[in-house]
Amino acid sequence: MRRMLACVLACGCAMAAEVRFRQSGFGPAPEGWEPWSDRPATAPRTFVEPVISCGEPGSLGVSGDGNVGAYGGWTRKVGGIQPGGWYRFSARYKMSGVTSENWQVLPRLDWLTKAGKRAGSYEHVDYAARTTREAGWTKVLLETEAPKDAETAVIQLFLAHAPVGIVWWDDVVFEEIPAQRARNVTIASINLMPERTGAAAESVRQFVEAAERLAPAGTDLILLPEGITVAGTGKSYADVSEPVPGPTTERLAELARQKHAYVAAGIYEREGGAVYNTAVLIDRGGNLIGRYRKVHLPRSEMEQLTPGNEYPVFRTDFGTVGLMICYDVFFAEPARALALQGAEIVLLPIWGGNETLATARAIENHVYLVASGYNHPTYVMDPDGKRLVEAKQRGTAAVATVDLNQRYLYFGLWDWKGRRPREYRPDVKTDFLPPE
Repeated sequence: MRRMLACVLACGCAMAAEVRFRQSGFGPAPEGWEPWSDRPATAPRTFVEPVISCGEPGSLGVSGDGNVGAYGGWTRKVGGIQPGGWYRFSARYKMSGVTSENWQVLPRLDWLTKAGKRAGSYEHVDYAARTTREAGWTKVLLETEAPKDAETAVIQLFLAHAPVGIVWWDDVVFEEIPAQRARNVTIASINLMPERTGAAAESVRQFVEAAERLAPAGTDLILLPEGITVAGTGKSYADVSEPVPGPTTERLAELARQKHAYVAAGIYEREGGAVYNTAVLIDRGGNLIGRYRKVHLPRSEMEQLTPGNEYPVFRTDFGTVGLMICYDVFFAEPARALALQGAEIVLLPIWGGNETLATARAIENHVYLVASGYNHPTYVMDPDGKRLVEAKQRGTAAVATVDLNQRYLYFGLWDWKGRRPREYRPDVKTDFLPPE
């Protein structure tokens, strides 16, 4: 409808959301909506597009209009905010001529106090960073807690520094939702180094028996180290390589079914003449749900192994998981790619690696980082880079229960998890070569 739909659900159900604002379709002078920019020199062109829409006729258009400095768009205020209450904001957009969508198309929520000043700490602005594609439109979604001194929410539909770009906004929703519940996950990371086993099967047996003994009842996720099929055997990577699925994934599947937990571990995978340093993920029912082939290989491995070429993430019944292996932690791209795809936990089976860089990977991507290592510590780390628990002795486990819905807020930067994807600049060239 062309006008705002504001209604209070009268069903009396405590879990029902109270709809505050919803609009699909916009007329020539959209009531309640105002253009915004910091100053006239950076004002984009704002207009109502009568034809392009994903619902009722009309959408809110923003054009860079040839101005590389243009930043701004449409805003609307929604009053009656409950301080500390939880809200959901979503919108859909279509774009043209935008070269860097993640930071040039900016759906945001700002918050104002009763006095009309910005609520919360400095920079307390929430980006809608979760996106899905639907029928040629992109839907963005944000669920967030209002600042304790907020009285008004400001919906902001912006375009940033895209001189030939146009974005059309439609189907804007802002609603109150129940407070976010804890989403607890219990993780067990195993510290073990078999010795003189002579065979992959024996090393795997020792790892599995350790996990059976050390992972407590109710564990959701078990992590074993890198290369469990070669550790302690004295054999080469090629000697212990096997297909996936294969005998080791089947043994890990038995562990997963027994513990009713997801299991991740590093093995050496053979496919044709190629051997990969691979991490596998098994679900609670013993099904192989994914593999990751190590992308960054150090010199000694490059001589014997083939690198992978992608960073997959995997959906579980508790959240989204990504995998890295050992040397990957020396480079920013693997963890960054996983986080940009929604990974909440990054699993790191590792032989040995830089602990400071591992901490940086957790902090810069705002993820839980779980390591299981030989010369690298075995731990569960939170998005602030703090080790929640560490297994310092062989034959022990680092066990922690984490809440994937817990918010880690930085003073001056606020919600880094939502902010980083919208302010990251992947479009700026970084693959420099020396000049001729």
